[in-house]
Amino acid sequence: MLLISGFCLAQTGDMVPPEVRRVGDRLACLCKSCNNTVATCQMVGCHYTAPARARISELVREGKSDDAIVADFVKVEGKKALAAPEASGFGLTAWLAPPFMALAGVGIIFWFVRRSRKKAAAVVDDGTVAKYQQAAERDFSRFEE
Repeated sequence: MLLISGFCLAQTGDMVPPEVRRVGDRLACLCKSCNNTVATCQMVGCHYTAPARARISELVREGKSDDAIVADFVKVEGKKALAAPEASGFGLTAWLAPPFMALAGVGIIFWFVRRSRKKAAAVVDDGTVAKYQQAAERDFSRFEE
């Protein structure tokens, strides 16, 4: 059993070089079977990740910067090659919408709780209170005897 577990651990080793991981974390795996990045895709025989990693290694060896490599992938694949949307233009919506919606949700919950905790208007007059008070005193006086 221990020997078999050792073989399993060997499967999970980090085989991606640091420069490929650094750039690959910025690029999405476009195999349409996973939602990982090029650096983190663990699918055996992935038809996109292996060539992309090789291409990144080749471009790094040529001396291109990380931004230039990412721009090269975007030029070939389009904006879908990016793992995260750009923080400019319409892509800025993807960054701003979640916190805005969370704040709006908290505001709606706060409004609803505050609205539901309104104080009830007093509908009992003093005569009714006195009548029930006398009845309570009469009932308690039976216990004193």
